[in-house]
Amino acid sequence: MRAVTQSGPGGPETLTVTELPDLVPGPGEVLIHVAATAVNRADLLQRQGFYPPPPGASDVIGLECSGTIAALGDGVETWSVGEQVCALLAGGGYASQVVVPAAQVMPVPEGIDLVTAAALPEVACTVWSNVFMVAGLGPGDVFLVHGGGGGIGTFAIQLAAKTGARVFTTAGSEEKLARCRELGAEVAINYHDEDFVAVVKEATGGRGADVVLDNMGAKYLGRNVDVLADEGRLVIIGMQGGVKAELNIAQLLAKRGAVIATALRSRPVEGKSRICASVVEHVWPLVDDGSIVPVVSAVLPLDRVGDAHRLIESGDSVGKVLLTP
Repeated sequence: MRAVTQSGPGGPETLTVTELPDLVPGPGEVLIHVAATAVNRADLLQRQGFYPPPPGASDVIGLECSGTIAALGDGVETWSVGEQVCALLAGGGYASQVVVPAAQVMPVPEGIDLVTAAALPEVACTVWSNVFMVAGLGPGDVFLVHGGGGGIGTFAIQLAAKTGARVFTTAGSEEKLARCRELGAEVAINYHDEDFVAVVKEATGGRGADVVLDNMGAKYLGRNVDVLADEGRLVIIGMQGGVKAELNIAQLLAKRGAVIATALRSRPVEGKSRICASVVEHVWPLVDDGSIVPVVSAVLPLDRVGDAHRLIESGDSVGKVLLTP
């Protein structure tokens, strides 16, 4: 099979496509011939040496894919060879083949082509598990998502808006702000020259946000607590702004607020399987009927994996960047 390997931690130039032995599914696994995979921020961290795969996972980068089932491991009865699917992975996506636990495989939603389906698993599972299963966002709640122009952000805006929340987001360019509004954001805030705390509080009559989905970590911790409403929930899923910050516990206590940090990749198979099943039940119908659309900025061949990483790092892409083997 063709797969992306690395000469060592570093920049995009360390990534090359090579040939590796074909894969064989183990018990409870399926083998997928990959149609496409997607580039995620976590992939960039892994490339730099900061985010190693969990024990037992492939060293090949890539957290999601779409494709066609080519073989079944012992005990797999829920899928058939030849079915078109997408899957949430612990690694291995930047390749022409992957093996994955059968319960982390999901059907391709109606109306979505097989390549575009690669843009869905990671964002859908991340947003649904964190914003809804963990933080309990409900109709009428105020939701703030940082990085609204990215893959997570573009999906979170749509899903939160379609479920009746008031959606606020931050982004760094007028193009991204406009796209966020088109996707359902009530207010889009330019983080270069606006204070998101002030904007959200003014627009909500001082209430603040019931749920904040944050990819920045340390840099935004203090302001994220400031913007929380009473009994608000801050969910941290990224560390783009650092890993250490001071937390004002008295302020959090006064608001009866919660700060939750989660990671999807390192969860056990059972946990990821429950999330995938819940996504298929609750989120896929909204994709099926066109209420939510995957946002794809570019589709590049696997041989241009370095360019795909550079595009994500540039901040110029909106939504997902896909790779086809």
